[in-house]
Amino acid sequence: MKLSNLFLPVLGLVAAASAQRQVLVTYPNDTPASIIDQAKEAILATGGKITEEFSLIKSFAATVSSDVVDTLNALSSSHKPIVEDDQKTITIQQQAPLEH
Repeated sequence: MKLSNLFLPVLGLVAAASAQRQVLVTYPNDTPASIIDQAKEAILATGGKITEEFSLIKSFAATVSSDVVDTLNALSSSHKPIVEDDQKTITIQQQAPLEH
């Protein structure tokens, strides 16, 4: 057996894992819960993971494959999600002026 035959499946798994990305998915306020549920099911069905759900806005964070974004957009023509990369948010505290 060739050594390369042993590594090809492993390389495929690594490539699949690297295709995952962290996103925030936000829907308009008038979006029915059924559409948001379908979006979550589509993410889970493609090997993604819902990492956080928000209650004040119709939004959730997820780890998704790159191609699932097209699926989310196709679920509803009238309730399109905004899908953006999840990023760290920092605040800058105002510093007191230096005394001379």
